[in-house]
Amino acid sequence: MRVLLVEDDDGVADALVQALEENDHRPGRVTRGTDALLTHREYDLLLLDLGLPDIDGLEVLRKVRRVSAVPVLVLTARGDERSIVRGLRLGADDYLVKPVRLGELLARMDAVARRSAALTGPADRAVRVGDVEIDLEGRWVVVAGAEVALTTKEFDVLAVLASRAGTAVSRQQLMDEVWGDAYLAVSRALDVHLAGLRAKLGRPGLITTIRGFGYRLAADGA
Repeated sequence: MRVLLVEDDDGVADALVQALEENDHRPGRVTRGTDALLTHREYDLLLLDLGLPDIDGLEVLRKVRRVSAVPVLVLTARGDERSIVRGLRLGADDYLVKPVRLGELLARMDAVARRSAALTGPADRAVRVGDVEIDLEGRWVVVAGAEVALTTKEFDVLAVLASRAGTAVSRQQLMDEVWGDAYLAVSRALDVHLAGLRAKLGRPGLITTIRGFGYRLAADGA
């Protein structure tokens, strides 16, 4: 399991990263909340400390929950009831107070991951619209039988639209989901990536602009 550890204490982080690696997980580590907001989509689960140097961990949790259902396990020294209740109400899947026993942490991570998988269930990871096929899992696009090379952000934009094919998606939602949180994104960057995406796909009617709101990817058969 790909685990993002959001922890600014080097001693704690080093011990946890080693323990995760020894138990067949693939850990990554960041020390700042802003970095967590930028990278959380690359992981299957977040271990989130609350005492971060730039943003309070509860604010990080709130922002992540606006754009993602990734499992989040809060791992913090804050053991007061108010913090625990706030963390759970903001969307934490579990809340552990340091120091924590390694066996319990690993077991709770597994339990959170199982619950998340049961809630999401199997999903259709391929979207086809006319002669355009988008594989959301493999991150590739084929147009008229030929694969089209997209940049990471171009594919991310397309994936958000493809996962809601036929449905209007606002600019705000696109920026939230692609950049992790809209305050980290530049609106002009979205325009640039959309222009590049449209040019590479070569299908003018595939992505429709909804003036004053956002965009829509045509549904199959539309």
